[in-house]
Amino acid sequence: MYAALRVSMFALPQGLAFASIAGLPLEYGLYAGMLPTIIAALFGTSHCLVSGPTTTVSIVIFSVLSTYAEPGSADYIGLALILTLMVGFMQLGLGLAKMGTLVNFISHAVIIGFTAGAAVLILVTQLKNFFGMDISNMGHLHQILIYFIGQLKTINWYVTAVALATALSGIALKRYFPRFPYMLIALLLGSALAALFNIWLGANVSKITLVAPLDNSWPILSLPDVSFDSLKNLSTSALALTLLALTEAVSVARSNATRTGERIRTNQEFIGQGLANISASFFSAYVISGSDTRTEINEKSPAKTPLAAIFSGIFLLFIVLMLGPLIKYLPHAALAGILILVAWGLVDFKAIIHILYSSKRETIIMGATFFSALFLELEVAIFIGILLSLILYLEKVSKPRVVTRTPDPRLYKNAFSSDPRLPQCPQLGMLRIDGSLFFGSVDHVQLKLEDLEKQMPRQKHLAIEAQGINFVDIAGGELLQQEAERRESRGGGFYMIHVKQELWDSLDQFGNLDKINPNHVFQSKTAAIKGIYNKLDKSICNQCPNRIFKECSLEYDK
Repeated sequence: MYAALRVSMFALPQGLAFASIAGLPLEYGLYAGMLPTIIAALFGTSHCLVSGPTTTVSIVIFSVLSTYAEPGSADYIGLALILTLMVGFMQLGLGLAKMGTLVNFISHAVIIGFTAGAAVLILVTQLKNFFGMDISNMGHLHQILIYFIGQLKTINWYVTAVALATALSGIALKRYFPRFPYMLIALLLGSALAALFNIWLGANVSKITLVAPLDNSWPILSLPDVSFDSLKNLSTSALALTLLALTEAVSVARSNATRTGERIRTNQEFIGQGLANISASFFSAYVISGSDTRTEINEKSPAKTPLAAIFSGIFLLFIVLMLGPLIKYLPHAALAGILILVAWGLVDFKAIIHILYSSKRETIIMGATFFSALFLELEVAIFIGILLSLILYLEKVSKPRVVTRTPDPRLYKNAFSSDPRLPQCPQLGMLRIDGSLFFGSVDHVQLKLEDLEKQMPRQKHLAIEAQGINFVDIAGGELLQQEAERRESRGGGFYMIHVKQELWDSLDQFGNLDKINPNHVFQSKTAAIKGIYNKLDKSICNQCPNRIFKECSLEYDK
């Protein structure tokens, strides 16, 4: 219960802030933390994951829908409900189709880069409320910044004082009293300061504006008005938002699972998130995902079961019923201070530095996603990050490790090494392949085979250590078959060692095994060397000074 109460106290200011980012009435952010949070916890598998409105999802919704309707308008709200319904059905469909492994191919650097870009966009879009300026948030990043610089003389210092006091008090409370609902307290302090300014100077002088009161404290039923045009216009954005929300939710759940030791079933999480978003579209809420902040609070409280997330949604409902009428006294400046605090927390500096120093591939993905988020449409930035992570992943797996193998006399007999300085048998080449043989990797492996033949043209026999080959498709099977036929045409042979059952079954299914010859498949190097040695040209063996294999020494001793 304690964990649920703490989470709900954090969900209140976050819901208000995130709805503001999304361009929706504030109550929609609160509703998103009620029933959808409960549904996600009921049908998910994580014990501590708390779902609800998130910053990244909110800013994507604003970016997508603001091109079709005025933020906050009835048309805008209707489109938000349709988009939420579409995302829910897409997530549910992916879960039922057992496509949970999809998120495994999306680099975490995509989320790191996108959230950092979203943080910058939030900071820029809140300049008007933080400094009390009349700035339009429509337009590109550089346009808003140029206009802001031109309006510096119009800063309202009373508004700025309220926003700054809210942000600084939130930072101080988070640092020195982390167990307190620092965002809610900071909002109250900022609102109190705004009230003092208005009493002392009057609202006409301070020009501190207040948010609109909640229309309803209780979630009301809503019916998305789905049309063919709306489905057509929002389909691409819905797909981008689906992938972003799922990746975010699963990443938070897995991060938590590494600390708690629980097991996450990704397909079931997809189903839980999908059902939650479908319910959100019918109860005046918008797209939800896994919340990193609220999940961390839930874990540290500590929560042991999904009941904490379920009760947090129930508690939030009663808190809103009690405090909802007071929201009309909340100044935009205080909300801007909270959003600045949220935006700063989005930038994971530790993860960014780690990526910059540890991986060029991840750095490219993170950088591309970050700058795309700043200068392109946000749904485009999501697709760019995901597509780039897939491309770099495929580029990596398309180049399996291919190394020559030969006995190392420094080790026990017939212990093999990949040291290129060791002498090789003039008749038998041995290779180890670590990676899958599929249509994307056959060219790379083919080049390695050609290089080996150029370096050792007298090696008519070739043995492949296949314990590192986990998967083979038709193209990979044909590559092995062609190599076997080519070696045989030269008077040699092609052999495979340590073939896994899955690899054997695939080669048999594709019809390659008969061409390779099942008798040339061995389950140990000892048996392979003994069988292959009998087929070597002994006149060449007698002229070889290296005695590569144990069998060579035995033959020599005779």
